[in-house]
Amino acid sequence: MAKATFGGGCFWGVEEIFRTMDGVTGTRVGYMGGAKEQPSYEEVCTDKTGHAEVVQVEFDPAKVDFGALVDVFFDNHNPTELNRQGPDVGTQYRSAIFYHDDEQKKVGEEKKAALIASGRFKRPVVTTLEKADTFWEAEEYHQQYLAKRGLSSCHI
Repeated sequence: MAKATFGGGCFWGVEEIFRTMDGVTGTRVGYMGGAKEQPSYEEVCTDKTGHAEVVQVEFDPAKVDFGALVDVFFDNHNPTELNRQGPDVGTQYRSAIFYHDDEQKKVGEEKKAALIASGRFKRPVVTTLEKADTFWEAEEYHQQYLAKRGLSSCHI
């Protein structure tokens, strides 16, 4: 199994998209990319810890490759919104690929460059590529939040 970590706005909807994907064996929501150890949801929401809301995806590379995960990531959020997704505003909602190794970094850079070259978006793509650091798991009530409520999406 391998890991991939993505920040694409509120982690509830991002998790649900990956959780139901073929080749994905598990998902957990949490926080990454900030300075505070063991941040709480309330602390991350202050926009002062530097963390992004993320989904850590465990996947079987024999069934789905990292590039396919990146494609799903780009297809399911707006990578041109700086530090926001829709009504959610703050650095915790930034568009970010947290790469776990050099190959993931390379694939992420290539996919981002291809997206820019495609002309699909009129505004600049602001997705960052950040080296994965400590994954702080979010509180249990955030895990599979939408699935627990019988919802498939939180997008309006």
